[in-house]
Amino acid sequence: MEIPVFTVDAFTNQSFKGNPAAVCLLPNTLRDELYQKIAMEMNLSETAFIVKLNSLDDFTSGSRFGLRWFTPTNEVPLCGHATLASAAVLFYNKKNLNAALVFETLSGELCVRIHGDSIVMDFPLHKPVAQDPSELKDIVKATVGGLSVQDLCYSAATKKLLIRLSDSCNRSALTSLQPNATDLLRSDSRGSIKGVIVTVKGAPTVQPSYDFFSRYFAPWNGIPEDPVTGSAHSVLAGYWSEKLGKERMLAFQCSDRGGELELALRSDGRVDISGHAVIIMQGTLTL
Repeated sequence: MEIPVFTVDAFTNQSFKGNPAAVCLLPNTLRDELYQKIAMEMNLSETAFIVKLNSLDDFTSGSRFGLRWFTPTNEVPLCGHATLASAAVLFYNKKNLNAALVFETLSGELCVRIHGDSIVMDFPLHKPVAQDPSELKDIVKATVGGLSVQDLCYSAATKKLLIRLSDSCNRSALTSLQPNATDLLRSDSRGSIKGVIVTVKGAPTVQPSYDFFSRYFAPWNGIPEDPVTGSAHSVLAGYWSEKLGKERMLAFQCSDRGGELELALRSDGRVDISGHAVIIMQGTLTL
């Protein structure tokens, strides 16, 4: 079997920035263990598998596909950057003829479309709920050390913990964090956390004017730090929209690679997450 495979840098318009994802185009479904083996071989934070749902479709004319995401260690229910990467392969490489595409996923139907030079993803919005800091002090300390924390929230749907640093902390405080993956794994006594988001309010007087900054750590999924994370922004969008009183926001995830996301809350309780993507490699996976 020969499988077309691509490497795509998502949430950036520059090669070697943003978050790299592998994208595989499949005519038929595979055995689950094979998905995982391929993801382990690709060794990126996510490998996406686009599957034709109708044998008569092709990747240029079809408008509806199956989509699954695997980290090197497990399957995940939602991934933003690999969805963006998948759409980029279909729109940019396969020259898909449709104005919008629908992916059938573990998180339901996800619609993607082209808007200008960006790809827009219609994602679920996950508003996090405030938590008692005393119950999570170990994981907070393992993540941010002695930095002052303003809010602590949790999204049960995504199993993500959100830590907002106090406004006295700036972007440099966020970028200086160096949580140890082993310490994070040991600190989660509840067993209900699969990722930690750390965020800080943006500086409106500094250009570009980002509304907030973030970083994301997910050693529970075999990812010590994810460079740019769409699913985390489905949580961040709900949190910061309420705090800032805004429905449209510009965000920056300040990992070493870095990436920019545009967020727009919708009237139907979902969120549009927009970004750029660059296809940097294509080849064939032979099994």
